[in-house]
Formats: sequence, C-alpha cells, structure tokens
Amino acid sequence: MTDASAIDAASRRLAAALDALEAASYGRAEANNGEGSLAAQVHALGSDRSKLASDLDTQAARARRLETTNREISRRLDVAIDTIRTVLDTHDG
Repeated sequence: MTDASAIDAASRRLAAALDALEAASYGRAEANNGEGSLAAQVHALGSDRSKLASDLDTQAARARRLETTNREISRRLDVAIDTIRTVLDTHDG
C-alpha cells in the first residue's frame, strides 16, 4: 500500500467517522427535543391534575354544605308540619 492510498483510506475512514458522529449528534438532539417535549407534557398533566383535585375538593365541600342545608330544611319542615297539625287538631276539637 502506498502512502497516497493509505492517506486516502484514512481520509475515507475519517469522513465516515465524522458522518457517523454527525448522525449520532443529530439523533441525540432529536432525543433531547423529545425529552423536553415529554417533560413539558408531564408538567402540563401535573398542573391539570392539581387543578382537577382542587376543583374536586371545592365541589365536595359544596356538596357537604348542600347536604347540611337540606337536612336543616327537612328538620324545619317537619317542625312546621307538626305545628300546623297541632293547630288544626286544636281548632277541630
């Protein structure tokens, strides 16, 4: 093998190695972009989850207040009905 052919072979190997390095670098950049996008999606999902949990807590508290109010109204209606029956019984007798 002559010096010129050895240099040509080395140049081809160097060019192939540079092409492989460029391809690997491009692939890594794409992977980093994908990871960044995935991280952004995970963050958005976490934010959505937090908001939904907060909304659920708010609605659960509202439901408890409504249930308490409903029980109080029912109790007052029972008292009013008993009072009306007592008044009617007194006037009928």
